[in-house]
Amino acid sequence: MNRVMAGLAGATSRLRSDERLLVICGSTVLVMAGQGVVGPVLPLFARDFGVSAAVVGLTFTAFGLARLLLNIPAGIWADRRGRRVLLVGGPIVTAIGMVGSGLAPSIWVLLAWRFVAGAGSALYMTGAQIYLIDIAGPEERGRYIATNQGALLVGVSAGPAVGGLLAESFGLRAPFLVVGAGAVITALYGWYRLPETLDPAMITARAKDPPRAGAGRAFFRSRSFVAVGLVTMAIFSIRGSRQSLIPLYASEEFSLGTGQIGLLFTALGVVGLVLIAPAGWLADTAGRRPVIVVAGYLASIGVVAAAFSPTTGLFIAALLFSAFGTGISGPAPAAFVADMAPPQLRGSAMGSYRTWGDLGIVLSPPLSGALADVTSIPWAIFANGLLLFGAITWFLVASGGIPAMGLRRHG
Repeated sequence: MNRVMAGLAGATSRLRSDERLLVICGSTVLVMAGQGVVGPVLPLFARDFGVSAAVVGLTFTAFGLARLLLNIPAGIWADRRGRRVLLVGGPIVTAIGMVGSGLAPSIWVLLAWRFVAGAGSALYMTGAQIYLIDIAGPEERGRYIATNQGALLVGVSAGPAVGGLLAESFGLRAPFLVVGAGAVITALYGWYRLPETLDPAMITARAKDPPRAGAGRAFFRSRSFVAVGLVTMAIFSIRGSRQSLIPLYASEEFSLGTGQIGLLFTALGVVGLVLIAPAGWLADTAGRRPVIVVAGYLASIGVVAAAFSPTTGLFIAALLFSAFGTGISGPAPAAFVADMAPPQLRGSAMGSYRTWGDLGIVLSPPLSGALADVTSIPWAIFANGLLLFGAITWFLVASGGIPAMGLRRHG
């Protein structure tokens, strides 16, 4: 009888966790569809103000800078006050920033509103990642993170095509206004369907025995954390340059229109979406480190090949190969960090991890744009591929050498 009751209790807990996973994934679809909608449109919208490629890159930097500044405070807030406020408040702030971007009369006003939109993204995405770790056990952490990344990719895949078509039909400002409306829906969805996961007992324990500053510093300065942070920064650097340079390169070198560029970005998202379930399984069974290393090298090779592809077909094929590498990597870096993080520092750890990625978002677009202005767009793309190759090599050395494939959760 006791076994039956224990089994029922376990099944009930599983259903509750699965329901919350589906709800958080639904919110993520809405948030990322909104960001995907403006992806292929934003560089062209900014270019209409008569600015250089470097200034076009700043529109992505402003978004990433807000995330960079707010990821850690958001994580600390989640540790002290709860996750739910981030999951509801973040989309509201995003809606304000996106509508303001769509109505911007100048490049400088656009940059300001992009910062606001980035702040909303920092609040929501940090809260969502912590929320998933709360409801997942270590043995399934990779698959839970992968499921949410799959939801992210659904939004990313659908968004660019929609954004390109909206821009062609109603003008470059229309996608921003549509995204604002979608963000409001996301906030309402989270308000009604996402319960708080921070245990009140943990708040009490934290108040009585706060985490020692020395322990936190030791974790954040550890070789493994810094190494995976550098890999994440390089991956996000590639994503940042892809958003700012690939539309310009595809338009100017291969004469692709906004609708075609949107479809290309959708195809890249679909590759990641198809691979996300295998990536989650690999992260939980083969080990985090082997997946990070192999996938990172594949992605860097694809980026370098895309930089100097002589034809449209080879250019698209190289981008798809790069997307294959980043898709296989999937949840492995985040799961790697979650494995190491002490429970009382979970929010701060994930906020700090996200900050590494946003360093790539902040630094890559303007630096890549400036390099493109001085040399050429292909050389700027190549530099990002080389950065990822170097980061993966350092991770391989710093985290213990060549990893063996096997049923290892933390290696």
